[in-house]
Order: sequence, then structure tokens, then C-alpha cells
Amino acid sequence: MIEQSNRHISIRSQCELLGINRSRFYYLPVGMDEYNLRIMNLIDEEFTQHPITGIPRMVEFLHREHGLVVNHKRIRRLMRKMGLIAIYPKPRTSLPGTVCIKYPCLLKTMIIDAADIVWCSDITYIRLRGGFMYLVAIMDYFSRYVLSWSVSNSLESLFCLDALDEALLISKPLVFHSDQGKQYTGTKFINTLKKYEIAISMSGKGRCFDNILAERLWRTVKYEEIYLRDYVDGHVLIKSLGCYFDYYNHHRPHSSLGYKTPAEVYFKKLPADSLRCACLGAALRESAGTGKIGTATILYKDKIGLDNG
Repeated sequence: MIEQSNRHISIRSQCELLGINRSRFYYLPVGMDEYNLRIMNLIDEEFTQHPITGIPRMVEFLHREHGLVVNHKRIRRLMRKMGLIAIYPKPRTSLPGTVCIKYPCLLKTMIIDAADIVWCSDITYIRLRGGFMYLVAIMDYFSRYVLSWSVSNSLESLFCLDALDEALLISKPLVFHSDQGKQYTGTKFINTLKKYEIAISMSGKGRCFDNILAERLWRTVKYEEIYLRDYVDGHVLIKSLGCYFDYYNHHRPHSSLGYKTPAEVYFKKLPADSLRCACLGAALRESAGTGKIGTATILYKDKIGLDNG
């Protein structure tokens, strides 16, 4: 849009007319260090498999399994850049905004037996050949249908807002559930939910199972799509993810849904009676090794009296 050869309007004036800073026009992207990218990819694979892995254990993993001697300070810096925090009870489990209101987790007392009762969302790290990006998705809690997704090269909240706006074009939930990250506690995101009269629910500190379905979605996406590809750039990533989420929503059957696809369950609005046995059976199988039943079996009956206070 900016014409460098224009003799009548200077580059400074063109930038002012477009409302952008001149430094953005002159900026030349600098590729990531190959060694750091290799470490980040190994961290991502290990963290996806074992999300309880913290910094000391990650340092030992890289040394024992890959022969890499990496300082713990580098691991800490890279994991922060990737937005990864090990799952275990501790004082802080996410980075909230500077000015925000923390909402309680509403899923504990809810009966989720139909679509559009609860939507959940989360952000994950996506590796590229010469860098990395972030992926956000908004999913219906009952049907596992991915309503919208978006990618960004930073953890700013704009791409989360874009995903929310896109999802709201389809429908709206009674409750929106997320973690306490700054992308979800920002004023614009909260105000959008309040504008549509959507109750807000957030995972508690140290509560790794509060948003377990979103975490399971990332595990599925990474093992079935991301780890099998070598994305050249963001354009290839977006095209490939578009194909995968179409497959995930419309062609991939879920055992927890009675081997129906998320789209079949979401758009047909199937009653819970036809799926409850399959959902409960799958949840019991998943919890057999841990002795816990996930939040997918928690059900919601009535929105009357729903309160965020």
C-alpha cells in the first residue's frame, strides 16, 4: 500500500495517512535462532506428552534423552515465550492482566447436557520451520465442536477477540470458560462477553482439570496434524489448520460422542439421553488410571440463578 517511488507524498505522510508507525514499514523480520527453535520444539513435544514437566525436569530431559546441555535460565525464558507453565499446585498458574476481575469456576455446579451451554477456550504454541506462532480455539464443551480458531505471532489479545467475534456469529453460550490469562481477563474481551449477556467462568489457580477438554483438543491437534507437518510459514499453517479443523468437526468421529462427529452433535442439537451413556463410559475409561472423573461428566440443568458474583 505504501509506494516508495511516489514523489508527491513522502513515506512519512503515507504512514500517517494509513495510521501506522514508520518503524513498522522499515522493519525487517529477523529469523529465530535455529538452536533455540530446536529446543522449543523438543519442549513442546515433551510438554504435550507430560504437562507436569517443569523447568528442572525439562533440563534433565533434554540432557538425558537428546544430549543437550541447556542452562535452566534458557529453558525458563523459552517456556515463558511459548506460554507453557507446568501443571501443579502453586501460587500463580497464569499471567493475568494488570487490571482485571477474576471470576469463579462455574463448571463445578453445572449440568452440561446440550450444546451452547458452555464454550471453552485456550491458547497453544505452534512451531514453524523458521519460527513459531500461537493458536487459539473456541470449542463447545458438550459437542467438542470447534466454533472458531485464530493464529498470531504474539500473545496479544487481538486474535482471541477475533476468534470470539467469529464464534458469536454462529451462536452464543450461557457460559464462557477459560483460564485466567491476560488475553481473557482484558477489558475488551470481558466487555464483549457481558454485551452478549454471557456468564464468565475461569479456571481456579492450580486447577489443572478445570479446562481439561481444551487441553485434550490441543493434544489431538498436535499429534494428528502439527507434529506430522513442516510448516514453511504462517500462510501454510493457516491453510493446513483449516483443512484439519474441517476434518475434526465434520469427519472425525469421537468415542465420547457415541462415534458421532462434533458437527453432527452440535448442529442437530441431539438430546443428552442419546449420548450420556457413551460420554459417561468414555469418562470412566479415561479416569480409570487416575481415579478421577473429568469435568465432561459434570452436568448443567438450568441457567436460572446463574451468577458470577
